[in-house]
Amino acid sequence: MSMSKHDSAMSRDPHPGVPAHWLDALGNAAVQIAASLPEPLRRVVRTLPMQPPSFALARLLNRVLLPHLDSETHSAWSGRTVCLDLKDLGLRLRLRLNAQGFGVAPGGSPVAITIRSTSACLWRLARGIDDADRLFFERELVMEGDTEFGLMVKNTLDAIGPLWS
Repeated sequence: MSMSKHDSAMSRDPHPGVPAHWLDALGNAAVQIAASLPEPLRRVVRTLPMQPPSFALARLLNRVLLPHLDSETHSAWSGRTVCLDLKDLGLRLRLRLNAQGFGVAPGGSPVAITIRSTSACLWRLARGIDDADRLFFERELVMEGDTEFGLMVKNTLDAIGPLWS
């Protein structure tokens, strides 16, 4: 990723028309709700179809991550399925990047990497509060699958910096 591309992408408001404090409050509220769900309700969530939350996450990534990906990174990530396993909710979201952006990965597609963590850890990571390496070594963030691809994802996200500030 060239610095000029990175600098120009970071200077744009990734959430035009939405006050930053609203987005921050919404994310914090979602994490608090996830942490306070009783186990019987978590069991219900685990039985629900994963396409709607995967679709919502794909739309969010199209707004906050996709504008920061250069063509080389976009090409390297394209067609590869990433599974995001939110341990606290029991959600397993499946995403794939294609020419139009992030979308829901088909159910039978092979998973390149699975990223396992809690919603609170991922929220802190997206906001730049926590460091991926620290979370990894503390086993709060687990990545399984294609090591080379996982490292590419991690390095790209490190280079971009916080997705949510």
